[in-house]
Amino acid sequence: MDSTRRHRPVEIMTEQDIREATVGEPVTVNGPVRLMQYNPDWPVMYAREEARIRAALGDRVHQLEHIGSTSVPGLIAKPIIDMQLLVENTGDESTYAPDLMAAGYTLRIREPEWDEHRVFRGTDPDVNLHLFARGSSQARRHLAFRDRLRGSDEDRDLYAQTKQRLAEHDWTFVQNYADAKNDVVDEILSRAGVSLSRDGAAAGKGEG
Repeated sequence: MDSTRRHRPVEIMTEQDIREATVGEPVTVNGPVRLMQYNPDWPVMYAREEARIRAALGDRVHQLEHIGSTSVPGLIAKPIIDMQLLVENTGDESTYAPDLMAAGYTLRIREPEWDEHRVFRGTDPDVNLHLFARGSSQARRHLAFRDRLRGSDEDRDLYAQTKQRLAEHDWTFVQNYADAKNDVVDEILSRAGVSLSRDGAAAGKGEG
């Protein structure tokens, strides 16, 4: 998540930033972040959720992808399935939110100043469903990062080592942990040939 009041570049979110972007009360960690070895069931869980979302929204789904660390075979990850959904206009929640909520998802993040980003949460399994509008530059970055990790053992291992080292620290919010990964995410994206401009984009978020 990121602040709805701040503009890029953004490096670290404060507690106030996190609370302003969260619908309801933010979930705290107050300790290390739990990572798990890669689970081959994660793609199966994604496929089940994909079917649920497509059934709920029909042709309003412009693109739906498995992103984040659970989408990269062999990579350690938080046991949460990150998904990325592109719709026509995320700013018009009436066109998708009621049907997603009826399908069991809860709106948790609203960021109109960051590519109109929204996050819905699912609980069976744990899911972060990131929504952007068609043409979002941040959505393209998420896919480029995923594809780089899938295709480069060296970058996947570098990311895994960084994640493991940072996860052992004590964090108040998961977003604090995500912000701490910004430098390594940028490094990997640079080798993928992706612009590192933070105008409308932030490393770490949606990278798992």
